[in-house]
Amino acid sequence: MPAIGQGAIGIECRVDDVQINAMLAQLHDRETGLCVRAERAMNARLSGGCQVPIAGFAQLHGDELFMRGLVGNPDGSVLYRAERAGHYDNAEVIGREIAEDLLAQGADKVLHDLYNQDATE
Repeated sequence: MPAIGQGAIGIECRVDDVQINAMLAQLHDRETGLCVRAERAMNARLSGGCQVPIAGFAQLHGDELFMRGLVGNPDGSVLYRAERAGHYDNAEVIGREIAEDLLAQGADKVLHDLYNQDATE
């Protein structure tokens, strides 16, 4: 399973630049945007960063968004998995629900240990 947002391209620009924003709007892929919203909601709830073993992958099938999430020890000895599906209007809710499920399974301990290890190094 990939890291959050893998394969999606992000472009930054000034919010108040109307002309550039109009040009960039043509590049926006609605389906990718919905999937990334769900993935990022999960990652935000888990306080994920680049060095943390968190994975998430959302797919859109018609009106349904299906997403899988994973948190694990860096050595792969422990893996927590969760998945959800629902209407794409609830992309962020789906992502947060997956995060809550992962935390309830014990991912909070893995993340806590990793964050504390990074702080001491």
